[in-house]
Amino acid sequence: MQGSANLNVMIKAARKAGRGLNKDFGEIENLQISAKAPQDFAMRADRTAGETIREALIEARPTYGMLCDGAAEVEGQDPTRRWIVDPIDGTTNFLHGLPHWAVTIALEHKGQITSAVIYDPTKDELFWAEKGSGAWLDGRQRLRVAGRSALIEGTFATGLPTAGNRYLPAAIKDLAKLAPACTGVRQFGAAALDLAYVAAGRIDGYWNRGLSPWHWAAGSLLVREAGGIVEPIRPETQTLLEDGHLVSGSGAVFEKFAKIVRSSA
Repeated sequence: MQGSANLNVMIKAARKAGRGLNKDFGEIENLQISAKAPQDFAMRADRTAGETIREALIEARPTYGMLCDGAAEVEGQDPTRRWIVDPIDGTTNFLHGLPHWAVTIALEHKGQITSAVIYDPTKDELFWAEKGSGAWLDGRQRLRVAGRSALIEGTFATGLPTAGNRYLPAAIKDLAKLAPACTGVRQFGAAALDLAYVAAGRIDGYWNRGLSPWHWAAGSLLVREAGGIVEPIRPETQTLLEDGHLVSGSGAVFEKFAKIVRSSA
């Protein structure tokens, strides 16, 4: 499956950044003896990957704007198009030597996500989607959300807030209600990959609160193009950009799953 010119630019940038990050990730284990060194090293790796992606995207599309984790937003000459980038989604996993993190790039056009790339360098898995063209793994395997219809058969994922986070009480309520009603709840620590896994049918749903656009932008398109549903947790919220409170899943279990999550809102 061949994508658009914009998608090819995104894939090339993600893979280039991923190669550098994989080399950096290989050094993390050697730094764990020091309390400070791994964190400093991870921050430098994040910045370098961000610069690699920004240079590639700006060179290819100099008029587009950009919203990138860890950098000031760039207003483009073209007000209708904006890149949304996270050089390392799952930074804590990267920092601790856990091989579950990703490079994520989305293209927003007139307020809609139209192209998406999520690249997992440690597993060399490239998830991508374009609006109206489906969601794909490495361009060969078309992605479909899971077909399980019984909530009790489903496995779900979330990101648990840290101590003191204002969303922690709601997350605890969610777990208390959802865990007895399903097969299990996972906390993988990388929102973009969680959404990619929903699109691939590996998990049945994902929810979280207070996400930044770079956490969910690419993954939301993947889920929708794989036949799933992505909505704000609070039904009265018109767009995810308003608060980043997101619930997603396969159509077969979405209503039952979302009802549980929304009862804690």
